[in-house]
Amino acid sequence: MGNAVVPALLACVTVYALYNRVDVFGAFLRGAEKGMRTAIGIAPTLIGLLTAVYMLRASGCIDYAASFLAPVFEKIGIPSACAPLVLLKPVSGGGGLALGTEIMKTAGADSYAGRVAAVMLGASETSLYTISVYAGSLGLKDTRYAVPAALVGDLTAFAASAFFVRLFFGGT
Repeated sequence: MGNAVVPALLACVTVYALYNRVDVFGAFLRGAEKGMRTAIGIAPTLIGLLTAVYMLRASGCIDYAASFLAPVFEKIGIPSACAPLVLLKPVSGGGGLALGTEIMKTAGADSYAGRVAAVMLGASETSLYTISVYAGSLGLKDTRYAVPAALVGDLTAFAASAFFVRLFFGGT
């Protein structure tokens, strides 16, 4: 049944468009044009954010901050090996995935840290990245409570990841 959902959806849209005499190709072109304008509008934000993430990783700032904050994270159950992931994942999904892979290679995929890293990767969002892209595309200068709320949500997801891994798989 899962294989039939997409063709059925496309057929329904086609029938609806024919019934209402919608110029499907024209609507597609207008949507593609808006999409291109949006992509061009957010490109500077993306380039700046990706540059900042690369500089943070290359300078060792993430590792330094992680070693400084590791004892705090351990108090809430997050293993010290996952501290860099906690700092990088809200900013960069690709960087977070690379760190998660590194944690799993170093500690082992079935280790407590490896399992926590895997759950963290799936349980959290690249919130700062997402907020910056949306705010940049809309031209917002003040995000009000979006950033603090997103960071609290991410920290909650990270702590819950460690809690549930410990609950279901054991660990220190």
